[in-house]
Amino acid sequence: MQINGTALSLNVDDEVASAEFAKRHLGFAETMSADGFVSLRHPDAALDVIFLRTGLGTFKPAQIAGSAGQGMLLAFVVEDVDAEFARLAAAGAAVITAPETEPWGERYCQFADPNGIVWQLVSWLEQP
Repeated sequence: MQINGTALSLNVDDEVASAEFAKRHLGFAETMSADGFVSLRHPDAALDVIFLRTGLGTFKPAQIAGSAGQGMLLAFVVEDVDAEFARLAAAGAAVITAPETEPWGERYCQFADPNGIVWQLVSWLEQP
């Protein structure tokens, strides 16, 4: 099997609000959109993030079409988590966790978008 791309689709109540958060604070760019969805790509990541409005009729299977906000966390490795934290906090992003360091060498911080999706930024002080 040859995989030519990777995308993560998340059901949210307001797809535009999550997309605007990712574009404004994290450097994603919109690649396509229509009523009920927005597809984003970041120039430095091999992952597309797609936001689908909860209840969109085209989502299959319909019985699992609930919101992705509860317990959803997107993590991205960055060069300097402290610098990124300062930048995003100063820009008004909702802080969940200020920079902390785990015993295994992971330094991270977390922000929430308007739909409750947690965006985690990580720097490794020691390689795992």
